[in-house]
Amino acid sequence: MNDIIVSIVTLLGGLAFFLYGMNIMSTGLERMAGGKLETILKKASSNKVKGMALGAGVTAVIQSSSATTVMIVGLVGSGIMTLPQTIGMLMGTNIGTTITPWITALPALGGDGSNLKWLGYLKPDFFTPIIALIGIALIMFFGKKNKKNKDIGAICLGFAILMTGMELMSDSVKGLTSPENGGFFKDAITWLNGQYVGIFIGLIAATLFTTIIQSSSASVGVLQALILGGELHMSFNVAIPLILGFNIGTCVTAVISSLAANRNAKRVAVTHLAIKIIAVLICFIPFAICSAVNAGFLQAEVNVWTIAIFHTLFNIVTTAVLLPFSKLIEKLAYVLMKDEKNEESQVAFIDPILINQSPSVAISECANLTVEMCKISKETLDLAINNLYTYNYAKAQKIIANEGIVDKYEDRLGTYLVQLSSHSLSQGDSIMISKMLHTIGDFERLSDHATNILKVSEELNDKKIVFSPEATKEIEVITKAVLEILSITTNAFVENSVDIASKVEPLEQVIDSLIAGTKSNHITRLQKGACTIELGFVLSDLLNNYSRVSDHCSNIAVAIIETSHSSFGTHEYLNALKDSDDETFQKEFNAFAEKYHLPTV
Repeated sequence: MNDIIVSIVTLLGGLAFFLYGMNIMSTGLERMAGGKLETILKKASSNKVKGMALGAGVTAVIQSSSATTVMIVGLVGSGIMTLPQTIGMLMGTNIGTTITPWITALPALGGDGSNLKWLGYLKPDFFTPIIALIGIALIMFFGKKNKKNKDIGAICLGFAILMTGMELMSDSVKGLTSPENGGFFKDAITWLNGQYVGIFIGLIAATLFTTIIQSSSASVGVLQALILGGELHMSFNVAIPLILGFNIGTCVTAVISSLAANRNAKRVAVTHLAIKIIAVLICFIPFAICSAVNAGFLQAEVNVWTIAIFHTLFNIVTTAVLLPFSKLIEKLAYVLMKDEKNEESQVAFIDPILINQSPSVAISECANLTVEMCKISKETLDLAINNLYTYNYAKAQKIIANEGIVDKYEDRLGTYLVQLSSHSLSQGDSIMISKMLHTIGDFERLSDHATNILKVSEELNDKKIVFSPEATKEIEVITKAVLEILSITTNAFVENSVDIASKVEPLEQVIDSLIAGTKSNHITRLQKGACTIELGFVLSDLLNNYSRVSDHCSNIAVAIIETSHSSFGTHEYLNALKDSDDETFQKEFNAFAEKYHLPTV
């Protein structure tokens, strides 16, 4: 009895090592790929064959169909991809995940034949310690300054832990299947093989088991470990329902990840589940018929290699059968997951799934959304400034709507970026997060100033008041300068260009000078009775907003420049720049001063 307990604990411990090793490998591989994964996935188009190849390739690289599927759910939930783009990719993940069983079959290399003994050098128990040693060396000695080496080391250690778990599971089976311990597994396998209902029980049990551990690769690994124990003999009649059940159970990860997501993300999970169930039915129905008539070939004994072969063929063949029916599967997803009545369309944001499952992809998408936020802020300000003298109600509503969208961007992006910063990130990703955190507040404030300028426009329109001809000319000059600094800043951020960003501060200084001159001229006009106090208040509001806009543009430009050398000392940078005799700065300043100057009185 004690031996049974030890064997069960060893089996569970081996499974824990196996799952942990897979997780480390998957995380390391994904970190190495970084935002490239997102770029690769987004390249999937209406070409379903290309999508399938991409899904298979990404899954093969990161060694986890669950991770790829959850990533796809997150991308669709964020509005980055559409359901039709993902169907081929979901089928491809089924093929990509079949590589793991071939790796976990490696301990069977060599056999008993003397002519095959040289294959023993290819067995994991020979090279796993070497890989583990390489991994720990890369992490401890070469990974302190080089993040890539650390990631490679993590992948090596993950593989070593995975194979150690496989060996533990295999050893534990010997104790569980020995005659002294009653041979429970042997009796169970014999019963399943002898009862027709056993194929259904095996299918359900395998589905539940994989649902619990959330990895079909690990489930197949456990099955292979049972065979590798050497004491357990299993026929196709028992192994096939188990493998099919493993394939259904692996869908639970995507289903769980979509529970808190929007309807489009849920459709992806439903589609993934539907593909798996249909694929299993395609194979299980003819298998059940053959089992009912006691087909002889089903009694043939399986080994770790035939398990890997069947698992691979099942996924390749069913994918080839289902791929032409992608449109029908898409329609099925919409039937199973209908749109709710009066469902409001919302601005798409990064799904929380990506933050936890794939931080590097989430960072890349946050960067894309920050660029969107930047463009919306510019559009809003352009509308407000162009609406200054010719008030238009439709444009005013657009400005207000855009300001609300930008507010939502800042709130969501700020929350996501703070969450992402708590993960283990590469230096490049950390710098990117810092840059976004330093700029999203400025973009939000730009949209706020757009609504402030709109209020100035509304006041001018409601009170039917106009500025004096002199003030109007001065405002026109400043407006052109503000529009240009806004355009330069947007281009600098979108292109992440230090050269373009360096033009912002000289123009900001010119705008400050123009605003100061206009205020001084207004006082002079006021003293001469050429202007009124009421217009002075309106003018002051407008100029103050223009000044704040140029200030925020300056902040954004500095963040771009400081990112290039990994520091964010905004005030120190500006003070040093203003106090220095930088020739480039002076040249740009003089050029802008010549371009924008107040008309002479």
